[in-house]
Amino acid sequence: MTITYDWRGPFTSQEVNALHAQAFGTRVFSDIEWDWQQLTADHSLGWSTARGREGRLIGFVNVLWDGLVHAWIQDLMVDQKTRHQGVGQQLVARAADGATHAGCEWLHVDFEDELRPFYFAACGFSPTNAGLLRL
Repeated sequence: MTITYDWRGPFTSQEVNALHAQAFGTRVFSDIEWDWQQLTADHSLGWSTARGREGRLIGFVNVLWDGLVHAWIQDLMVDQKTRHQGVGQQLVARAADGATHAGCEWLHVDFEDELRPFYFAACGFSPTNAGLLRL
């Protein structure tokens, strides 16, 4: 399968909501409930997209930032039929490139334990101490 990757590539909220539901096992939110266009415009340094056959969105990752040197990977999503083929790794690599070109010095990510091999071995992240406060 030929896959096209883009930094800050075009997308619709509808297609990201559909991918999000599949990736995270939620219902499909409406564009009014979860407006990805507005969210990325207001809060993101950028995002990476992956498109497969006929331009269908098969991967997406949002990159938030502090406006200076720190960026964060958020909501990495890969279509279930396309997983374990390097799509997530390529999305993260493009996110890292985009953050580097914006002058960021650090790319942060948090994840569930079963994703440790992906982020540490496949993507090159290093383990670090971090904290989380559930609100």
